[in-house]
This record gives sequence, structure tokens and C-alpha cells, in this order.
Amino acid sequence: MTSTQPLRSALYLGSVMHRRLSPRRHRLRYRAFWMLIDLDETGALSERLALFSRNRFNLFSFHDADHGDGGPASLRAYVDRTLSEHNVDCRGGRIALLCMPRILGYVFNPLSIYFCHRADGSLAALLYEVRNTFGEMHSYLLPVSGDAPLVHQHCAKEFYVSPFLGMDMTYDFRVAPPGERISVVVAADDKRGPVLVASLSGERRALTDRALAAIFVSLPLMTLKVMAAIHWEALKIWWKGMRLYPRPPAPRQAVTAGPVPGGGDRR
Repeated sequence: MTSTQPLRSALYLGSVMHRRLSPRRHRLRYRAFWMLIDLDETGALSERLALFSRNRFNLFSFHDADHGDGGPASLRAYVDRTLSEHNVDCRGGRIALLCMPRILGYVFNPLSIYFCHRADGSLAALLYEVRNTFGEMHSYLLPVSGDAPLVHQHCAKEFYVSPFLGMDMTYDFRVAPPGERISVVVAADDKRGPVLVASLSGERRALTDRALAAIFVSLPLMTLKVMAAIHWEALKIWWKGMRLYPRPPAPRQAVTAGPVPGGGDRR
């Protein structure tokens, strides 16, 4: 990529919301931002931007080892291998990762999403990478069929995230893929019905040094605040008398793959 070519990577500035529905009600909303990183542009981003680096310290940085299996291979190679192992063909297609970057060397991403495209540009699958505060990570790979503005997917919960949520649950994803806006809604249900709805939404911004500087001023040390907010909200939920669920062993397999009945459609 030459320095005159437009970047496919971008910023999304917006907010994250969680709404607990049962057995106690609880709601939170925070301002937030994300980077949409085209995995074929990570080197070009380091060259073009003074405030952003790949795999080294900067005001903002992206480290391949923060995602995937943490191995020495590039993140693009990890995703390609994961897709191939589960018979999803994205050879020659674009893969873009929605996540928060490191800020001054620190990041915690509760959820990162890979948008995996076929060579013809159509969306083939979403890879949801989930982390908990116990240092564990698990991914859900859900294929996409059809071509419509909204992706609707389902899967069973396989990975322990919060001590206030049991394991016998299902997830319902509704995703408007990145464009001028992005929207991701995740609903968690148990046998009694809806328990939690979490969402993120944002508006696209060009990825420039000026935009990064403005974000740092308006949302300073946001990645540290994410971890602080997780524990602060957990304390408030505990104070409301929510039940605590013990943490089971992490799944043996790193990736839970779909499709599942009724999942993976676009509407």
C-alpha cells in the first residue's frame, strides 16, 4: 500500500451499554471508541501515523499478541488458519478487527470482533473473541449467509465471563457491520428468559493523528477505565444481592464454531 492510497482502517466513536433485566435491574452506559483495523494494513498504519505503532510502545499501539493465540505468527495468519480449520473460505478476502488499541501500553478488550470477508467482498463469518478478567479467552466463529444490512446469529454460551451470569445461557447477536456507523447488540437469555442486553455503537471517523490526539484528550486512559469500570459495576451489582456463580474450567477448545440451528442469517 502506498502512502497515497486511502486507508480501509478507521475509528469508531460512540458508547457501550449494558442493561441487566433479571433477577435485579442494573444499567450502565459509557463513552468509548474502537479501531477497525484491516489486518493487511497494520504495517502501513505504523508508517503513516506518528501516534500509532504496531508491536511497540506508543501513545496508541496494536500488538498482535493481544489477540488470537498470542503466538509469534501474524494475527492475519492466525485468523486464516482458524477459518480454514473450520471450513470457512476467506482466501484473498479482507479481514478487519474491531477492538480497542493499547493506550500508553495497556488494553483490555472484553469483546473483539473480526469481520471476515470472501475474495469477492461478501461477509463470510464473524469471529467473536471474548476475554474475562481472569486472563482467559475464548472465541465464537459464526458463519454468515446471505447479503443484508443486519447479521443475526445465535450460539450457546461456552465461556465464563461474569461471576453474576450462569453458564446455561444462549447468546443472540445482531450486528450492523462497519460502514458510516457500527452497531453490535448481544442478548443473553437463560431458561427463564432475557437476562442481559449489551450493545456498542459508534460513528466512523478517519484514522489520523489528529483524530487520535482528540480521542486521547476527550477519553484519556480509556483502556484503564474499562477495567476500573468492570470492577466498579461488579461491586454495585454485588451490593444489589446478585447471585455469584462459580467459575468452571475454560473450554478445552479455543474456538466454538457454528453454524447452529437458526443462526448465521442476514436479514
